[in-house]
Amino acid sequence: MPGTIIDMHLHTTKGASDSMLDPDELIAEATRVGLTGVNITEHDRMWESWDLNPFRKKHADMFVNNGMEVSTDMGHILAIGLKGYASGIRRLEKLREIADEQGAFLVVAHPFRHFFDPVTAKREGKKPFDLYPEQAAHLPVFQLVHGIEVLNGCNTPRENYFALQVAKIMGKPGTGGSDAHSTQGIGYFTAVFDETIETTEQMVSQMHLGRFHPGRGLPDGNLNNYWETAEPVPFYE
Repeated sequence: MPGTIIDMHLHTTKGASDSMLDPDELIAEATRVGLTGVNITEHDRMWESWDLNPFRKKHADMFVNNGMEVSTDMGHILAIGLKGYASGIRRLEKLREIADEQGAFLVVAHPFRHFFDPVTAKREGKKPFDLYPEQAAHLPVFQLVHGIEVLNGCNTPRENYFALQVAKIMGKPGTGGSDAHSTQGIGYFTAVFDETIETTEQMVSQMHLGRFHPGRGLPDGNLNNYWETAEPVPFYE
C-alpha cells in the first residue's frame, strides 16, 4: 500500500487570480479521485495562517500543505517547506540560499513547457530548442533545485518525458502535479510517498530523503509509477 498520495501543483481562488478552483471544491474533487493530500502552490504567495488553520480543521481527512510557486529568473519553482515569501527570491540563487537555511525543498516546475514548439520559439525570437537530455541536464536551473516536476498536467507527453530523462541523468527525484486551476485534471499526476504524511516537516524530510515517486492514473484506478512505466516519446521528428 502506498503512503500519502499528493497532487503537488495546485492553484485556487484564494491566492491565484487566474484560478477558478474554489478551495472547498478542490478538497471535494481530491477526495473523489482518491487523493490523500494536496500541495497548494499559489503564485508568489502562501496562505496566511488565519485562512490555512481553519481550512485544515474543516478538511481534517485530507493532508493540506501550504506551498508556493515562485516566479524566478530561471523559471517557476515549487517551494515546499518555505516559511513565506522573502525579498530577493525572484533570483533562484537567493531562493536556494533561503531554502537551505530553512530546510525547504525546491522543485523546478514544467521545465520544458513550449520548448519543442517552433511557433513559440519564433514568436519569442529564439532559435528552436535542439538539446538532448544529456545536454539539458547542464542548464543552470537544474543545479539549483532538489527535484524536477516530471509530470505536469498542462505539459505535453514529450515535455514530461524529456523532464523525466533529465531527472534520471541527474539523479534528482521527480514529482507530479496537475497544475490545476479548476477541478479538471486534479489528481491525475501526483507524488506518491512511502509513508503517511501528517505534517509539512515530515513531508519535506521525506522529500529530501527521496522517499516518493511520480505517480499517474489515480482517477482511472490505475495508479502507476511514471519513473518505471513511462512510454518513450521521440524528442525530435
